[in-house]
Amino acid sequence: MISDSKPISADPAANLKTVLSHIAAARKAALAPASDVRLIAVSKGHEAERILPVLAAGHRIFGENRVQEAKVKWTPLRAQFPDSELHLIGPLQTNKVRDALALFDCIQSLDRARLAEALKSEMEKTGRRIPLFVEVNTGEEMQKAGIAPKDSASFVAHCRDEMGLPVIGLMCIPPLGEEPAMHFALLRELARASGLTSLSMGMSDDYETAIRFGATHIRVGTAIFGERDYKA
Repeated sequence: MISDSKPISADPAANLKTVLSHIAAARKAALAPASDVRLIAVSKGHEAERILPVLAAGHRIFGENRVQEAKVKWTPLRAQFPDSELHLIGPLQTNKVRDALALFDCIQSLDRARLAEALKSEMEKTGRRIPLFVEVNTGEEMQKAGIAPKDSASFVAHCRDEMGLPVIGLMCIPPLGEEPAMHFALLRELARASGLTSLSMGMSDDYETAIRFGATHIRVGTAIFGERDYKA
């Protein structure tokens, strides 16, 4: 849960400072936190004027859901802040793989064999290899993308060991209304079984819980930027 019960500030930079303080407190309280926790500021659905204060405050890692939205928004932002790092955290269509590889520094939503093939083909063409996370559908929800937990080890082995893709970790989005801790614990065990050390889990409402379970990447949007400008 978001630690601070006060309303989210209208100033994204102030919110960033609050989130960073909560991350530090959560890491201190955790029995075995990851050696480093990377905060991905999820800027999907927000215009550049909301993102600029966070960039000006020194933060450089951001997450977007859609390739085209990110391309339009981040091309000028990166002209100002060329050291910014962009993660794709939403679903990726195979016909957008070329643009995604050119734009993003990490893709966190590898969720099917066909996408793996498209990524492999494009990486071989361009020589650009970026880290990948396999998305796991820990709640096995019919409407949600992701690899079933029972298939995660074989899928990781296929992508990483047979195809040579740079898979570095697992990502999950727990079902709404369920206790996230059990999903974070499951993802941690699945990662260990596959010899992966990166765990992308935890969002605005539950990132402190995710840190307790060893999250290396947390994806925080609302707690920094406020409510999105549209439903995504």
